[in-house]
Amino acid sequence: MYQVIRGFILTDSRCWDPDSQRSYQDLFDKLDTNKDGKVDVAELRAGLTAMGISFRKGNDPRSKIVSSGDKNKDGGLDFNEFNKYLKEHEKKLRLTFKSLDKNNDGRIDASEIKQSLEELGMDITQEEAQTILQSMDIDGTMMVDWNEWREHFLFNPAHNLNEIVRYWKHSTVLDIGESIAIPDEFTEEEKTSGGWWKQLAAGAMAGAVSRTGTAPLDRVKVFMQVHSSKSNRITLLGGFKQMIKEGGVASLWRGNGINVLKIAPETAIKFMAYEQYKKLLTPEGEKVQTYQRFMAGSLAGATAQSSIYPMEVMKTRLTLGKTGQYNGMFDCAKKILRKEGIKAFYKGYTPNMIGIIPYAGIDLAVYESLKNAWLSRYAKDTANPGILVLLGCGTISSTCGQLASYPLALLRTRMQAQATLDASDKSTMSGLVKGILANEGFFGLYRGILPNFMKVIPAVSISYVVYEYMKTGLGISK
Repeated sequence: MYQVIRGFILTDSRCWDPDSQRSYQDLFDKLDTNKDGKVDVAELRAGLTAMGISFRKGNDPRSKIVSSGDKNKDGGLDFNEFNKYLKEHEKKLRLTFKSLDKNNDGRIDASEIKQSLEELGMDITQEEAQTILQSMDIDGTMMVDWNEWREHFLFNPAHNLNEIVRYWKHSTVLDIGESIAIPDEFTEEEKTSGGWWKQLAAGAMAGAVSRTGTAPLDRVKVFMQVHSSKSNRITLLGGFKQMIKEGGVASLWRGNGINVLKIAPETAIKFMAYEQYKKLLTPEGEKVQTYQRFMAGSLAGATAQSSIYPMEVMKTRLTLGKTGQYNGMFDCAKKILRKEGIKAFYKGYTPNMIGIIPYAGIDLAVYESLKNAWLSRYAKDTANPGILVLLGCGTISSTCGQLASYPLALLRTRMQAQATLDASDKSTMSGLVKGILANEGFFGLYRGILPNFMKVIPAVSISYVVYEYMKTGLGISK
């Protein structure tokens, strides 16, 4: 897109000098459409849009450019502020360019991009590095010189390598109620400015709305996991009819309150634990490697799950409970504690912990493989596959992760619900596996997987839409 700057702003100026005040003055005059001697966010937005420069939804840096350069806080940039901002920004871009230019030949090639990202703990293929390079390469030489680098990032506030990598790697926080993914990472700027909590809040709200929207499918899944068998087949439609007959339409959302309530503590604990595990696993002064990031994420997921696991047990009991059996979450907790003791709050804990590794590992591996395959085959001039491709990759990878870990999830749910079953159905984890295989066969381990799959696409879609609206409302530009 920055070819437009060269052709429109820098018309007839092939030897444009970045240090020339005249060049900045010409650019300023083009953007200052109302000729009041200032460029505000609206003028910057209109001017760059007219020049053909667009930004992804949720990733528009124009307000950040104005806020960064507006020293007198009058809502706009006068020429001196505009000139100073661009010169300071270019100095920072120059330092980043030099850090990428490993052989000091004044140009960046794909191998240098690959090497730089590996030093940050991010393993990418040569093809992926070339895709990133193509997004900046104006003259088609498969090399990026300083002029091309400067023009590409001229109107992007990212200037250090970590921020630029985040620009190259688009990520979203999507919650479908099953994911134990590695937590999102935040820049030092986001941590110090408080931007991280806004993203966590947006993700939590997206998860809450998503889980509420798909709660009926989640409840019928739990019913099928616990009560369906060869002798007592519960179909999807039959399960809905049974629940509505027993407690009315409102009963379809039974247990959803605690399912939503546990999002915030789980998200916060996972994020804080992830930061601590990264520090523990990474030697001082070294970059976080890919395997260390995965280990830290899995441990963070296990820590968060351990902390909120009693809420998981209560959610299962409330979901399976009959009308009037429990008067809310606290009544449920009291009855479990009184009748079964404290250990009851950790029934099914072992299969739940074991399930974290195959789910998270397969989910991440399939997601990265699908995304990279799409980029290598279809991407021409960008390293960002777009949100639809990312959603598709996320849906398929989550499905694969669930296929691998679903039997463990079923065992967890049955063990959590043992107090509601006949004495003959109560067993250890190994006993449950043997009983299911003997009585129902291998596919008995996948009871309830149909509604589980059915909720993935609507859950991801709802989560994404709410997340984008929350980001806009909280003023997040990610």
